[in-house]
Amino acid sequence: MHKIGILGAAGIAPRSIIQPANRRRDTVIHAVASRRSGAAAAYAEKHGITKAYESYEAMLADPEIDIVYNALPPAGHKEWSIAALRAGKHVLCEKPIAMNADEAAEMIAVAEETGLILMEAFHDRYHPAFLRLLDLKTSGRLGKLKSVRAEFYVDIPFDPKSIRHDPSQGGGAMMDLGYPVHWVRSIMQAEPEILSAKGTLNPLGVDQSMHVEMRFPDGTPATVIADIASPPFRGLLRLEGERGVVELDNPCLPHKGHSIREWLDGEPYHEHTLGAGTTYDYQLAAMINAIETEKAPITGGADSMGNMIAVDTIYRASGMCQSLVPAGQAGLRS
Repeated sequence: MHKIGILGAAGIAPRSIIQPANRRRDTVIHAVASRRSGAAAAYAEKHGITKAYESYEAMLADPEIDIVYNALPPAGHKEWSIAALRAGKHVLCEKPIAMNADEAAEMIAVAEETGLILMEAFHDRYHPAFLRLLDLKTSGRLGKLKSVRAEFYVDIPFDPKSIRHDPSQGGGAMMDLGYPVHWVRSIMQAEPEILSAKGTLNPLGVDQSMHVEMRFPDGTPATVIADIASPPFRGLLRLEGERGVVELDNPCLPHKGHSIREWLDGEPYHEHTLGAGTTYDYQLAAMINAIETEKAPITGGADSMGNMIAVDTIYRASGMCQSLVPAGQAGLRS
């Protein structure tokens, strides 16, 4: 039985780890830790979690825990993921894995040193809907790609107290909505050259939106758009090749409703969906498989490093920069 500890009494954890763990017979949510007085106990009672800790260190010292889910803001990812690895725990870390590529490199180095799994929580990468597009590309059925387009829009009203709008905690469109960059990198299975990036700022100086043009080593151009202030919630991944086109609506959360549209040479137009579990169920299954087979997960290591390098490069190209939190100050809100 794998026993999971949650770093941070986070709002995302019920759907991202608690419910998927409860649907399995080989995992259990064993503990939660929060620095906010009383928050862990209240969270544990609400979600039926056995133990509650009022410090991260205390939870990491629990010998029964073998997996830590780091649900802290990005500013707390490096410090506490490394601490968890040093404590002998495998780590599933929320995305983005770190505040920048330098931090990601430190985390990956510790994972390699300890021989433990460090997996980034790009849950959508494991879902059959995304795998369908990846198969169409890698099988050659689309022919040589002419373009890739990834768009993701959500409505997160500006709130100076929200980590999603706070540059010191790792907020912003490219950090909080880093999915489109990951979609195109995963489809192309290569690292892009960033040609241009243009963003708009919120009052705190974080990117409210970002429009990026990039090119991959084989010459394929790609466009990435992320916006945290543009309702309604919607996402699109579109691949156009010499032999066909495929589009996926809602690549991020296909289990909440998606549509795959295919225009393939020699075949009639086909619009369909795929019956499957939640992206988070597939993610947890991938995490357990990585631990039990001792094989690196798809979303970790070189993939995490590549994604963080791409995000850093986008910020530099846009003329924006990210703020880092002084050591020891990360994750205070969880």
